[in-house]
Amino acid sequence: MIRLIVFDLDGTLIDSRQDLADATNELIAELGGPRLPDDTVTAMVGDGARMLVRRALTAAGINTDETRALERFLEIYSERLLNFTVPYRGVADIVAQLSRHCRLAVLTNKPSEPSRRILSGLGLIEYFSEIVGGDSPFGRKPDPGGLVHLCGGAGVDRASTLLVGDSSVDVQTASRAGTRMCVARYGFGYREGLDKGDGVDRVIDSPSELIEVIGDL
Repeated sequence: MIRLIVFDLDGTLIDSRQDLADATNELIAELGGPRLPDDTVTAMVGDGARMLVRRALTAAGINTDETRALERFLEIYSERLLNFTVPYRGVADIVAQLSRHCRLAVLTNKPSEPSRRILSGLGLIEYFSEIVGGDSPFGRKPDPGGLVHLCGGAGVDRASTLLVGDSSVDVQTASRAGTRMCVARYGFGYREGLDKGDGVDRVIDSPSELIEVIGDL
């Protein structure tokens, strides 16, 4: 029986591709680099803001102080968090339903503050008992520390915990933590074949399918 569902954020609960791409390209433009295609930037997302900035600077051929570039990126992104970012279709309904039956939490490599602002702005934050970001003391996914912390905080054993995410980073995290794993194939972090990997218990092509998944598990 699943008692705790932990969601990834970008590519699972929310479609944030355009705002991330726009913020990244604004940073690159300020540093004198060429604009990167939106799909190229999207493929860089998933390992935290620092890795996104590092990959974008490399792709644009820019040699600059990475820490200062990261700080500037976070400033830029902070001003456009909700310009185009929306929940995936069905997310609002499904988290409302699921929250009546089990604990819900968020585990993301995005920093905590913008994660909370996005969830609050989209009217979703009330459904989650805890939000753990990539700047937490538990490390970034695939480090299992954040997921193990969420299980302990909820008083739920790992076998009764389901991680829902769209990327290989999420699959690795669930495997290392010893939880169940559901791959969201609709997310922008999904790559072909990920759903066939070891440690994947279920796959979904839309958020609404989670009700059936929880029933099966």
